[in-house]
Amino acid sequence: MELGIIGLGKMGLNLALNMTRQGHKVVGTDINSDSRKQATKENIPTVDTLSDLLMTLPERKIVWIMVPNGDPLQAVLDQVINQLNPNDIVIDGGNSNYKTSQAHGKRFADKGIHFFDVGTSGGTSGANNGACLMIGGNKEIFSEIEPLFQGISVENGYMYAGEVGSGHFLKMVHNGIEYGMMQAIAEGFDVLEGGPFDYNLEEVAKVWNNGSVIRSWLMELAEDAFKEDAKLDNIKGIMNSSGEGKWTVETALDYQVPTPVIALSLMMRYRSLYDDTFTGKVVAALRNGFGGHDVEKK
Repeated sequence: MELGIIGLGKMGLNLALNMTRQGHKVVGTDINSDSRKQATKENIPTVDTLSDLLMTLPERKIVWIMVPNGDPLQAVLDQVINQLNPNDIVIDGGNSNYKTSQAHGKRFADKGIHFFDVGTSGGTSGANNGACLMIGGNKEIFSEIEPLFQGISVENGYMYAGEVGSGHFLKMVHNGIEYGMMQAIAEGFDVLEGGPFDYNLEEVAKVWNNGSVIRSWLMELAEDAFKEDAKLDNIKGIMNSSGEGKWTVETALDYQVPTPVIALSLMMRYRSLYDDTFTGKVVAALRNGFGGHDVEKK
């Protein structure tokens, strides 16, 4: 397939590289010239503006957007909706609120343009080597572009979730679960650190990740983090968030579904913004490991 990618940051560029290896013809753009230069170094063709990108695409255009939720995404959508034609396809692969995606879907449908909301998991390495994708949109049109999702996903790593909004809803709940899992791992290591024994935390993470009930990629990332910095002394325990945990809790309240673990993990994210905690250090290290999220150095 031939498509354009808007947003060549950590996730967008890695997706572009993945798509290129799968034989798709990709051209990208980003408002940041450094991002465009980096993509060019990686042999991803780029253009300077969104309008230039749309001009390079074939008559039926497919545009994959990887920009931050909120004003940046809105600005891109406001521009593309006026430059696309009926039957073109727009894919929002970022972390957008599902209600916002539903509104975008209706707006584009009124123009005859197909809008897909795609929850993208697996971090930067997954984007490059095999992502996990949760896809919402028109089922008939999905079948036309399914090979694109299948090719860039890990085996069994993509799912047609349903109508517009369902993909980002699924990713929102996924991220809520992620909050709880990371918080539990971090609190466990905090108990080890404050307890009576002097453990090598890298070795603990390693043994827990081999045969134990709690083995996981997150535990592997914990091992990597402790290998690099045995006590995580060089980073602050500030746990920033993308907002999806908050959306999960708000949605749970809307539907009167109890989610105490996710809610408390969200509260701990906010707590970390004040005083440094070892729990915060572990979660910050894990987020850096899977998503390349920035950590604050001491």
